Parts: sequence; structure tokens; C-alpha cells
Amino acid sequence: MAAHKDYHFDREALNEQFIFSAKAKRTIFILILIGVVFSGIGIAFMATDSGHHEEAHAAIEMSGNQLSALQQELPENAPTTVGVVDGNEVIHAEEGGHHPYHWTKRIKVNLWINIIFFIGLSVVGVFWVAIQYISMAGWSAGFKRIPEAFAYFLPVGLVLFFATFFWGYHEIFHWTDSQLYALGTPEYDGIIAGKSAFLNKPFFLIGSFVIIGGWFLFHILTRKNSLAEDKATTKEQIRKHYRNMVKLSAAFVVFFGVTSSVAAWWWTLSIDTHWFSTMFGWYHFASWWVAGIAAITLTVVMLREAGYLKFINENHLHDLGKFVFAFSIFWSYIWFSQFLLIYYANIPEETAYYVERLSSPIYRKYILIILLVNFIIPFFGLMTRNAKRKMTILKVICIAVIIGHWFDFYQMITPGTLREHGSFGFLEIGMPFIFVGVFAYIVGAYLAKAPLVAKNHPLLEEAYNHET
Repeated sequence: MAAHKDYHFDREALNEQFIFSAKAKRTIFILILIGVVFSGIGIAFMATDSGHHEEAHAAIEMSGNQLSALQQELPENAPTTVGVVDGNEVIHAEEGGHHPYHWTKRIKVNLWINIIFFIGLSVVGVFWVAIQYISMAGWSAGFKRIPEAFAYFLPVGLVLFFATFFWGYHEIFHWTDSQLYALGTPEYDGIIAGKSAFLNKPFFLIGSFVIIGGWFLFHILTRKNSLAEDKATTKEQIRKHYRNMVKLSAAFVVFFGVTSSVAAWWWTLSIDTHWFSTMFGWYHFASWWVAGIAAITLTVVMLREAGYLKFINENHLHDLGKFVFAFSIFWSYIWFSQFLLIYYANIPEETAYYVERLSSPIYRKYILIILLVNFIIPFFGLMTRNAKRKMTILKVICIAVIIGHWFDFYQMITPGTLREHGSFGFLEIGMPFIFVGVFAYIVGAYLAKAPLVAKNHPLLEEAYNHET
């Protein structure tokens, strides 16, 4: 695919309308069906084994010092058992002490992983549009409808978020156990009680609604101006809508800067209630951001291969590839920095998070998978200029990066919830297929509701003639 040599710019020639074809819908329904079948098989296995599948017998192997550190991290008087498996001391904590493991807990945890991950992809769509406007970037003006369409998963994610929370909050979030706050009782936990002003169900639910609802509200306002810009008939009207978009985008970036960290603390960090990291908000955002950029790039490539976005050339692909490459390195920097700070400080209440993951035969392998897929593959795969300009290479690496960051969220959430009962099987394969299908259907449906190219965008000519 060669770069444009003819600089003649005709806005009317960019009138493209995405058709959400029956073939595309059929493909999406097949993805969802595959997900349902795999999830059903996984649930059937778990139900048959009554929650005692072989992975439930795996233990968290620890050295004497590591065991001591984790015991210090656990709540005072928390019920635990210590034994020997394969010659290694192991520790089991009964989460909350009142909610023994049941196989349905694995369903709830997997729902939570996918909800948080796909809400992240959705809000990255809003954030991407916002930063393009406040930076006055013109090169991306021609495909801004794609990240706009991503944001329409947010209301679906909000419904699933609350449904899953009300179904499984007592098993996902240890801090929701009211007995932890009863002073003078054996279950009282001073550390968690000290966080009760932030970690309490009313504040969590109201705050989460404000966060996700606020993200979607900003999207609705920007989308309204974006579509109005398409219908504008004078330059003054176009400039008015563009200025509105810049103002809304600036406000959103400030709002998102605060709420993305709060969301990370509530939805993910609070699962490991005793642990804390001052870098976690950045880390959580970085994983969302890279996965979101990869999803935008993948969608651009797939539309271009389907014959849409004809003005997209190697230069646009090159810049998208640079984003995936650069922010994969950024994520890796945050990942390593967080680990290094905790490693050399060697404070028990901080190291317990990594001890639980690195010492477990269940979870330690995912550390290597995450580093391989999220850093090594995009770093070496997109290092050269030529690689960033090839649709096939971009497509393969973007799919790998999206999968890799899903595993990143799996590793953030599963050890603190399922502990020694964690595993990866049919359910963990099937449920992401369902979410991918639902997300793709929403994106496809909303791409078809508006012109694929925002023909009146003031910087569209820059996008059309983009060269790097």
C-alpha cells in the first residue's frame, strides 16, 4: 500500500458509510457461540468436580522468610492453615474466614476481569479522541469514528459491573465483610477498618456510577458535536463545533486523570486489601491504554482490508505502530519500576503481592507470558520502520498485545480472589470470546450509524496528506 503522491483533496470523495453486513454479524455471533460453548464446558467441569478440580489442590509454595512475610500481611486472627506440599511449606488463607470456596466464585472473578478490561478499552476510545483534539493532531482525524464507537460499550459495561458486583462482591472484595470492622471481635482487621472511609459499599457504588457515567457523558457530549460538525454548512459552524470539542476534551482529560486512578484503586487494587502501591494507578492505566491503542489499530487495519478508509496509507499505519511500540515500552517501564521499588524496599506488606504471584506454581508462569507478549513481542516486532507499515504485522502484534494485557488483568485480579483455586481453562478462554463478540457487535453497530469519515473535520486535509 503506497503513500499518496497526489495531494488533491476532495472532502466529498471521503464520504464513506460502513455497512454492518450479515457476514460480519455472523462472524461475531460465531465468536460469541464459541465463547458460550467453551464457557459451558468449563462450568460443567467445575460443577461436576464440585469445586475440587485438580488446580484447587495446588498450593502457594513459599520459603520460610516468604511465608513469614505473607503471614504478616494477612489480617490479624485470619484463619489460615500451614502444611507441606512436595517438600515445601504452604499457607492457605480462608478469604474473609466466612466464605469457603465454591466453583461459582471462579465465574464471578472471570466476569470481573473481563468487565474491567473491556470498560478500559471503551474509555480509551474517549481518551484517544480527547488527546487528539487538545493536541490539535490532524493525522488521526480520518479514523476518529473508530474510538468514538468503542465508547458505546460503557453503558453495557456499567450494567454488567453492577450486576456482577451485587452477585459476587462478598467473594471478590474481602473488605466488604462487615465483621472486619467490628472492634473487639476476632475478625476485626485494623488495617481494613482504617480504610473504611474509602472502602465501603455505598461510596464504592456511587463513585463507580459517577466514574463510568461521567466517562460516557463526556463521550455523548463530544459525539454530539462530532456529528453536528458533519452537518455544518459554514466554516463558522465547523469552527464552533471544533472549539467545543477542544474544551470538552480538555475537561475530560482532567476528569479522567483523577477517576482512572480512583477506578484502579477501587476495582482492582482493593482486591488485595492490605497491599498498596503508589504506582498502581499509572500501571493500571498503562495496561488499559496500550490495549486500547492496539484495539484501535487493529480495527483500522481490518476496515482498511475490507475496503474502507481508502485514504489510510503506510504513514498512518506507521504512526499507529509507533504508538503501540512506544507505549508498550512505557507499560514495561511502569511494570519494572513498580516491581523494583517494592523489591529493594523489601517491606512485608508490599512484597506479599509479588510473593503470592512469584511463589505460586499456578501464577508464576503468567509473569513470563505477560512480559513476553507485552514487551518482547511488540518491542522486537515493531522496532523497524518497515514493520510498522505492514498491515499483517500490525494485525498479528496488536492481537498479541490485546491478549497479553488481558493476561495482565488476569494476574492483577485472580491471585487475590481465587488464590490456590485459580486456574486457566475452558472458562477463561470462553468468556473473553463472549466479551469480544459483544464489544465487536456494539462497535460495528455504531460505526454504521454515522459517516465513517468526519468529512468536515478542520484538520482532515492534514490526515489525507499525512506523511512520515
